[in-house]
Amino acid sequence: MILEVKELTRLFSQYKGAATDQITIDGIMTDTRKTAKQSLFVPIVGENFDAHEFIGEAIKQGAVAALWQNDRPLPKLVPTDFPVFFVEDTTKALQDLASYYLEEVKPVVIGVTGSNGKTTTKDMVASVLATRFVTHKTAGNFNNHIGLPLTVLSMEKETEAVVLEMGMDRAGEIAVLSKIAHPDHAIITNIGESHIENLGSREAIAQAKLEITEGLSESGLLIIDGDEPLLELKTQEKQTISCGFKEQADYVAVIEEMTDDMSKFTIGQHHYQLPLAGKHNVKNASFVIALAERLELTPAEIQEGFQKLQMSAMRFEKHEGHNGSLIINDAYNASPTSMKAIIEVIRDLTSKSKKVLVLGDMFELGEHSRVLHASVAAAIDENIHTVFTIGEHSEEISKALRDHHAEIETHHYNDKQALSHHVRSLLTTDTVVLIKASRGMKLEELLTGLVD
Repeated sequence: MILEVKELTRLFSQYKGAATDQITIDGIMTDTRKTAKQSLFVPIVGENFDAHEFIGEAIKQGAVAALWQNDRPLPKLVPTDFPVFFVEDTTKALQDLASYYLEEVKPVVIGVTGSNGKTTTKDMVASVLATRFVTHKTAGNFNNHIGLPLTVLSMEKETEAVVLEMGMDRAGEIAVLSKIAHPDHAIITNIGESHIENLGSREAIAQAKLEITEGLSESGLLIIDGDEPLLELKTQEKQTISCGFKEQADYVAVIEEMTDDMSKFTIGQHHYQLPLAGKHNVKNASFVIALAERLELTPAEIQEGFQKLQMSAMRFEKHEGHNGSLIINDAYNASPTSMKAIIEVIRDLTSKSKKVLVLGDMFELGEHSRVLHASVAAAIDENIHTVFTIGEHSEEISKALRDHHAEIETHHYNDKQALSHHVRSLLTTDTVVLIKASRGMKLEELLTGLVD
């Protein structure tokens, strides 16, 4: 990011200090514990904190200007020539600045949302577009009303394409993100059960995801899951493309071969190879292909992007475990849909015959939690050797297995250390262990005891 302080006067009419000077801004500072030279300090106000209190530290850490909520008194320690821009709400001002910067840079903007697979799809889109464009993408989980603007404001002026992941907890949140970013094209990966606690039903979740169209360009393309009945009406609209495995989809993926580390499939007349296993990943790739063709990339460029794919952390992250075992850490997040999908991948692995699942609680399922946890057992069959569950509601998975697959060894724990010791005792060169749960369970902590 490269802006000048004086540019902010176009957005914010109330200011003091050297606000009209040619002072370079290289980035945004929201955390005063980190040095950020030549930065704009944006003090975020949360439920339990107010970053306005740290303006002095921000200046020490390299801030050269600041936004300031006008209902807060400005401390006397702020130098008289320090540029301060007064706004009603610093978070809204951050969002407005992100929209302004997008207009200045003018990249192709791709919005990606969905209950599951949005991070993987974002990574795929960025990798493919990078074969032709200077590309920037959401890092980590910066996909909310604060993270998305920070993603935008961290891109370089030379950026030609930006891929923005859009997350949500409640209705209305995707609409806000879409109106900030004004995507040229948008992808909805699927409709699952995540956040059903807040939204009440999958139908309501579908409507919340469709909010991505509220800021979508009039000529923009919406790419959706063609296998999802809740999105069927959208397939009839001119600027909508559906992708999936059913014949009625605009882009039909046909799987030719799948191994532990690779999927071969065709779409139309073109053959592709993805360095990931799993039917769900092939569908994610189909969204990317539909988008790439709209942007006039060639099949060769698309394949090159797939081959260069680098996944975000804790998504099917492979580690060499004790005694030559394989530990797969997919503990970034979980929903019933994503948990079933990855269990299917483990079930079909051929490189290891002893398959162990470590499954933790899935959050934000509300009154549906116990039933939805129990539903995961349907994805587990005799190809799985042992199932461990940990947490409050994940025990429903173990209970359902005992009722329907008594031959599968199951254990439930409430203590991570005890669980780790038991899992470690099973590790051999022929063992694969999957670790999967919602982020709040922090099951990646198990790696310490399982990985050499």
